[in-house]
Amino acid sequence: MAGFTPYTRAAYYYETDKMSIVHHSNYVRWLEETRVDMLSQSGYPFEKMEAEGVLIPVLEVSIQYRYPVRFGDTFKVVPKVTAFNGCKITVSYEIYNLTAGNKLSATATTKHCLTDTQMRPIRSQKTHPEIFKVFNDALVTE
Repeated sequence: MAGFTPYTRAAYYYETDKMSIVHHSNYVRWLEETRVDMLSQSGYPFEKMEAEGVLIPVLEVSIQYRYPVRFGDTFKVVPKVTAFNGCKITVSYEIYNLTAGNKLSATATTKHCLTDTQMRPIRSQKTHPEIFKVFNDALVTE
């Protein structure tokens, strides 16, 4: 299932600073909300993975800010799984301000590792083939 429906919502007041611009730290939250939505779309939500003893901790986050999102603006986050080797996953994101005419507001990348509940890396192809399939099918190679 390469390609996910973008995650879309409006920016909340509590996410903004004194200038009514979304504070940069909230973009990290939006990336997580997008990953949760992405996995729900795949039919293998976080709750199911965690019930099977699989965690997906964040190893790295990188965000480039381009255009502000303000209180009340509607935005969308377009996620893509850009790398996956059975253990490590890279997700790239494009965040668009729909209220400002679909203007690119930020680009981001997160890197993750599949682990067991003891935080030991797992090779999903062998231990959890269904989870491997979810990420492998989502992989976009451009």
